[in-house]
Amino acid sequence: MTSQPTLTKPEEGPAGPSGPGSGLQAGLKNRHLSMIAIGGVIGAGLFVGSSSGIATAGPGILLSYALVGTLVVLVMRMLGEMSAANPTSGSFSAHADRALGPWAGFSIGWLYWFFWVVVLAVEATAGAKILEGWIPAVPQWGWALIVMVVLTATNLASVGSYGEFEFWFAGIKVVAIAAFIVVGGLAVFGVLPGVDSEQAGLGNLTEHGGFLPNGAGAILTGVLLVVFSFMGSEIPTLAAGESEDPQRAVTKATNSIIWRIAVFYLGSIFVVVALLPWDAQSIVDKGSYVAALDSLGIANAGQIMNFIVLTSVLSCLNSGLYTASRMAFSLGERGDAPRAFSRTTRRGVPRTAILVSVVFGFVAVFFNYEFPDSVFLFLVNSSGAVALFVWLVICFSQLRMRRIIQAEAPEKLVVRMWLFPYLTWAAAALIVFVLGYMLTDTEHDGRTTVLLSLLVAALVLVVAFVKQRIAGRGATAAEKG
Repeated sequence: MTSQPTLTKPEEGPAGPSGPGSGLQAGLKNRHLSMIAIGGVIGAGLFVGSSSGIATAGPGILLSYALVGTLVVLVMRMLGEMSAANPTSGSFSAHADRALGPWAGFSIGWLYWFFWVVVLAVEATAGAKILEGWIPAVPQWGWALIVMVVLTATNLASVGSYGEFEFWFAGIKVVAIAAFIVVGGLAVFGVLPGVDSEQAGLGNLTEHGGFLPNGAGAILTGVLLVVFSFMGSEIPTLAAGESEDPQRAVTKATNSIIWRIAVFYLGSIFVVVALLPWDAQSIVDKGSYVAALDSLGIANAGQIMNFIVLTSVLSCLNSGLYTASRMAFSLGERGDAPRAFSRTTRRGVPRTAILVSVVFGFVAVFFNYEFPDSVFLFLVNSSGAVALFVWLVICFSQLRMRRIIQAEAPEKLVVRMWLFPYLTWAAAALIVFVLGYMLTDTEHDGRTTVLLSLLVAALVLVVAFVKQRIAGRGATAAEKG
C-alpha cells in the first residue's frame, strides 16, 4: 500500500528546519503582509504593458483583464486552501512535492526561481532607465548596479527590512492608483472641478468601432498580453511562513484577492478607456496611464508616472529577490538544491540563497546589456510561460491535497476552494487552452515563448527524474546494506 504524503514534516518547525542559524523567523508583521498582499497584484506591467493590450482589443481589454483576473482568483483560492492548512516558505512548490511527488516540487520550484531571477534583470534595467533620465551623470549600468546592491543589502539585513521596504513601496503604488481611479472617475462623469476633458466619457467604450472593434478574437489576444502582469499574486503565501500568524495571513490574502483585482486592474483600466478613445495615438506613444493623465491637463504627468513606475519596479525587485531566495531556501530544505541554501543567519536570513539568486540576477543584467537580442531574449522568452505552468501545477496539487487534508486534518480546511473539484478542473482547462492559443500566436511571440518555456521545463523535468532515480537507487542500496 502506498503511503499518503503528510501535511507537515516532523523535522520542521513553523518556519523551517533547525540549522546553523535559527531557521526562518516570524519577522513580518501583519501590516507588512496586508500591504504585500494588496500591492502584490500591482506590477509595473500594469502601468507599462496595458497600452499594447488596449491597442489590440480596444475597450474589450476589460474582458481580457476580467478573464485573467477570474483565473487568478480561482488559482489563489486553491493555493490559499493548501497554504492555510500548511504555511511554508516553499508554498506551491512544497505542496506539489507532497501532493504530486518530488519531481513536481523540484521542477516547478526551479522554474519559478528561474523566472524571478530573469525578472530581477528586467526590472533593474527598467528602473535604471528612469533614474538615468533624471540623473544622466550616472550611466544606466551604474544605476542598475546601485539598485541591485541596495535591495540585496535590504534583504540580507532581515526579513523585517524586506517587509518594511515593501510596505512603503506597495503603499505608494496603492495610493497612486487609488488617486488615479478617483480623479479619473470624476472626470469621466464630468464632476471633476477645474478640468475640462472633452474626450472623457462613457461613450469611449462604444463609439469608436464598438466595444470590440477588432472582433471577439482580440479578447484572447488581449489575454496573452496581460496574463503575465498578474504574476506575483502568490507572493503572500510564500511570505506567510515568516509572519506572526501564517494561517490568518494566508486566509486574509486569499479572501481579499477578488476586490484587489476588481479595483486595481479592472477599475484603473476602465478609467483609462473611458478617459480616452482606445485608438488615440497618445496611448501608444506615451503609455496608457500617462496619456490619461495628460488628457486631464495634469502638469508633469510623464514624470509623475515615471515615479510611480519606478516605485513599482523597486517593489518588484525587492519582492523578486525575496521570492527567489525563499524558493531556493525551500529547495535546499527539501534536498532539491545544495543544503547551504537552507542555512540561515542568526537573524533568520537565508544568506546563501539570497546571494546565489542575486548573482544570477547580475549575470542576467550583464546579458541584457551585452546580448539583448540573443542570450537575454532567450532568457526572457524561456521564462515567459512559467506563470501558467505554476498555476497549472497549483490546480493539480489542490485536487490531491484536498483529499489528504480531509483525511488527516479536516479542521485545517479554513479556506475552501469553491465548487470543488469542478472549478479546479475548469481553471486547469482554461490554462491549457491559453497555452494552446499562445502556440497559434506568431504576432506577439506567443508561440516562441511557449516553445522555449516548454524546452526549459523539459530539461528541468529530466534533471528531476534523474535525481529521483539516483535517490531511489541509493535508498535501495542502503536497505540491502
